[in-house]
Amino acid sequence: MSKQKQAQLRNSVKPFTGSDRKASIIQLLNTVLPFLLLWFLAYQSLAVSIWLTLALAVIASGFVIRIFIIFHDCTHGSFFDGSKANRIVGTITGIITLFAFEKWKRDHAIHHATSSNLDKRGTGDVWVMTVEEYKAASVWGRLAYRLYRNPFVLFGLGPIYLFLISNRFNRKGARKKEKMNTYLINTSIVLIYGLLIWAIGWQAFLIIQLPILFISGSLGIWLFYVQHQFEDSYFENEEEWDYVKAAVDGSSYYKLPKVMQWLTGNIGYHHVHHLSPRVPNYRLEQAHESTPPLQKATTITLKTSLQSIRFRLYDEATRTFVSFKEVKALLKNPKTNLNINTGKTSFQEE
Repeated sequence: MSKQKQAQLRNSVKPFTGSDRKASIIQLLNTVLPFLLLWFLAYQSLAVSIWLTLALAVIASGFVIRIFIIFHDCTHGSFFDGSKANRIVGTITGIITLFAFEKWKRDHAIHHATSSNLDKRGTGDVWVMTVEEYKAASVWGRLAYRLYRNPFVLFGLGPIYLFLISNRFNRKGARKKEKMNTYLINTSIVLIYGLLIWAIGWQAFLIIQLPILFISGSLGIWLFYVQHQFEDSYFENEEEWDYVKAAVDGSSYYKLPKVMQWLTGNIGYHHVHHLSPRVPNYRLEQAHESTPPLQKATTITLKTSLQSIRFRLYDEATRTFVSFKEVKALLKNPKTNLNINTGKTSFQEE
């Protein structure tokens, strides 16, 4: 695709950028209020059945994901027009989701600027090694990577690491504004959790809050994972890397059932979001439907997305993800070449 056509594609979604204050306020009301109500009902249900409590916690975790999408939009400055409103709402939703607003805003901006760039990995993304890097790694390096990519570690221990470590501490060299925001969110979490424990007891609090956080955290990591880890995803070195290709070929369209699409704040339209982060979540679907070239992005469903679990290494030669089993032959015989051909073309080629 020529630079002119790429510019035309980016311009085609410009009408959908910018927030609608009324739509943003309605989304806040139909997201945060139901979450608070579900939390209260989960507590009340403890007197009836712990299984009912857990069921309500599962539903509440879906609303936490939706709250995170609001937080996510605020970090892009797309949920409200003013930076102050985005910062305030982003901080409040960061307290609910246990994410530090200013810290994550910086890391996520780097993710957007470097997504699918093989030479600029490491900030705000899932650890991906190429086949050649894996072959050259030490035994301990391979073991560390295999542990990291293990589903039980990535989706099981991942939320614990995010909530208790990554989101709680400032990076080295963080600016004062970023540090103070993290301190504010951490202090608010301690005070709110302490008040709830005092009011209902630590056992009731943990029975309700732990499932909510763990399920929402695991599903959140899964969403982020499958939207960039799919069979023919785009990855390129710095010299050949292209922002538009990275956005549309390196991000999937995760076609979900309508209820799940609503709870996940339309983030399945990830290719649209990466092309133009200023499009708020409630306009992503409209931007996708109104722009034919975007409809050629790789589409994955709940069923096909499960295949992504076996994608562990990126093979630059075949431009596709491969499993550890597929690359095992290369380790035994370095002269062996993987013969993997997806037979697919990107939307750019089409």
